[in-house]
Amino acid sequence: MDFCNLKSQYSLVKEDIDRRVLAVFEHGRYIFGPEITELEKKCAEFCGVKHALAVSSGTDALLMGLMAYDVKPGDYVITTPFTFIATAEMIALLGAVPLFVDIEETTYNLDPAKLAEMLKTPPVDKAKIKGVIAVDLYGQMPDYEAIEKVIADSGLDLFLIEDAAQSFGAVQRGKRACAFGDIAATSFFPSKPLGCYGDGGMVFTNCDTLAEKMGWIRNHGQNERYRHKIVGINGRLDSVQAAVLLGKFDLFVDKEIDGRDRIAAIYTEKLSKIKGVKTPAVTDFNRSVWAQYSIVVENRDALAAHLNAKGVPTAVHYPIPLHMQEVFADLGVKKGALPVSEKIAAHIMSLPMCAYKTQEDTDTVTNAVAEFFK
Repeated sequence: MDFCNLKSQYSLVKEDIDRRVLAVFEHGRYIFGPEITELEKKCAEFCGVKHALAVSSGTDALLMGLMAYDVKPGDYVITTPFTFIATAEMIALLGAVPLFVDIEETTYNLDPAKLAEMLKTPPVDKAKIKGVIAVDLYGQMPDYEAIEKVIADSGLDLFLIEDAAQSFGAVQRGKRACAFGDIAATSFFPSKPLGCYGDGGMVFTNCDTLAEKMGWIRNHGQNERYRHKIVGINGRLDSVQAAVLLGKFDLFVDKEIDGRDRIAAIYTEKLSKIKGVKTPAVTDFNRSVWAQYSIVVENRDALAAHLNAKGVPTAVHYPIPLHMQEVFADLGVKKGALPVSEKIAAHIMSLPMCAYKTQEDTDTVTNAVAEFFK
């Protein structure tokens, strides 16, 4: 069994993807071809955001957002310790320092109440805190209404970046992912809800000034050819990957979001009956896009070994919270400082998830889990 069945997906859109990719080979505009403009327009309209800029990866999307706000050495940016390292890594890459706020025990997303505590009595000079990056973990968004209120009530002039690497297609209170915060960044890594066949990403904003600046940043800081207004990076998405995404886009919107919901519902209906398994909780104002289906169990390693023996692949997203990673040891955040993140990291496990799991697949997974807990 594949963890994520990209082959079945390709078989459904093969003709359109092949046609679009061949068109790139024919027109030869491999960088900034017409596919880029078309994809940006589609994504902006889908998410309900004024500007969408196609970029080289979700990681670079975060970097460009931080660069647009001139984050620099000596600055601090608040984020969650329970996510992929790219979120904090891009803060550190610019010489700034991540400040970690613990997560909710229900959704595993940034806890607004703990964010409020941090901003009320921060461990550093308030003037040096520049912004917040909230992560939409596993396809579900944190409570942005609450986060925005906390930031407003703090009296600090902070930016808010939505790390939507795992949530493209999700909805909160009628508003789509990538439409929250001052800037949003998503990823089109192959295994994401909407993925290309390599690396890719997108940045979103409703601000004309930020959009213009990020447009310069992704192309070596050029405001016109060979005129470099600011320092930038090579952060462009290539036309071939844009063609792949365009070939997948309608299938994703029309069928795959519902399909992922259906598979998640089957898992939850069966697994929630098993003593010893905590299934994912989705808040009533959210619709998750299920980038992962992750359960919490006490004896994760033994369960993983059992499932793998039954032909069921598993993964752990994420086994070591960021404050406990060697690369961030110099921050001095000790074990026990962020207890919820540490607890979930020790017990979380992801099961195979995509829109193309068959009944046989879901039966195999859920029966194997049930067998273990007998």
